[in-house]
Amino acid sequence: MPDGPLLEQLGWTADRDAEMAPLAARGLEPARVSLEHNHVYRVIGSSGERLAEAAGRLKHQAVARHALPSVGDWVAVRPNSAGPRVQIAAVLSRRTWVSRQAAGRETGEQIVAANLETVLVTFGLDRPLKARAIERYLVVGRRGGAVPVVVLNKADVAEEHDLSAAMGEAREAAGDVDVLVASSRTGAGLDAIETRLGFGRTVAFIGPSGAGKSSIVNRLLDTDTLPTGEVREWDARGRHTSVHRQMLVRARGGVIIDTPGMRELQLWEPTGVADVFADIEQLAADCRFRDCRHDREPGCAVKAAVEAGRLDAARHDHFLRLQAEEEEIARRRIEEARRRGEG
Repeated sequence: MPDGPLLEQLGWTADRDAEMAPLAARGLEPARVSLEHNHVYRVIGSSGERLAEAAGRLKHQAVARHALPSVGDWVAVRPNSAGPRVQIAAVLSRRTWVSRQAAGRETGEQIVAANLETVLVTFGLDRPLKARAIERYLVVGRRGGAVPVVVLNKADVAEEHDLSAAMGEAREAAGDVDVLVASSRTGAGLDAIETRLGFGRTVAFIGPSGAGKSSIVNRLLDTDTLPTGEVREWDARGRHTSVHRQMLVRARGGVIIDTPGMRELQLWEPTGVADVFADIEQLAADCRFRDCRHDREPGCAVKAAVEAGRLDAARHDHFLRLQAEEEEIARRRIEEARRRGEG
């Protein structure tokens, strides 16, 4: 562990003291959630890492799944002198987060990581890069207030011309977001990720399966803490080596949240697309109609840019799909709120 009290190593700040004060008066202690699995948690506090469970009152008062503790959350726990497991009585405010719509048939927000400074959107260069996937991950990654960074991993297996093309494609999709090239095998480029870490700072890795997120984390931790798997040659897909989201504290300072590869990444918040497509928003200022949807309306400057070859048609099509997805999310959330009101 680096020098300094444990809570400060984890990112505890003076303003958290004020938030915690009324809870501390009730005999509760601060801790941070390091792992969650089937409503059983691990939390790290001044007394080290312990098992925990959510108090019945907290579960009863939670308006939805996202209100329950998630990895990276600061929580107030009730010590248990009779056993190793403590009880989580409250979740402190989330300053930043990454979330998505819960996978499967469930409708609801799933918090992927909480209270982080940087979200590292990671893709592997051992397969064709998908610009549309980068755009979608960035919409999800930047919505909760963290700073997104695109990481192109496995540079050691990419041919020089392929690497140059991938970097150009990634930079076009990322816009004003930094794009880093790295190799978890050789360690090249990891110094640029190191600059995002430091005492009390948290980063989270998100991205598709097989991108090598866990391998990068192991290099940053200087240990093989996380299991890693080989990528299948026939379809260049990796096994899900990380099965749970988990938070790890570095000996050299900084906190890392590792997440499993996501096969399904649906938006949850009905905002955020415009931030990733700033080039389209800039073009839209010249549209004839202020409420132009950039689809079938006459006098659309965005469509004109596509026709003139100044805007990639696939990027425009993806913008329209994400815009429609946002509107559908907003509609469903209104309906869900009405149902809760009727209940």
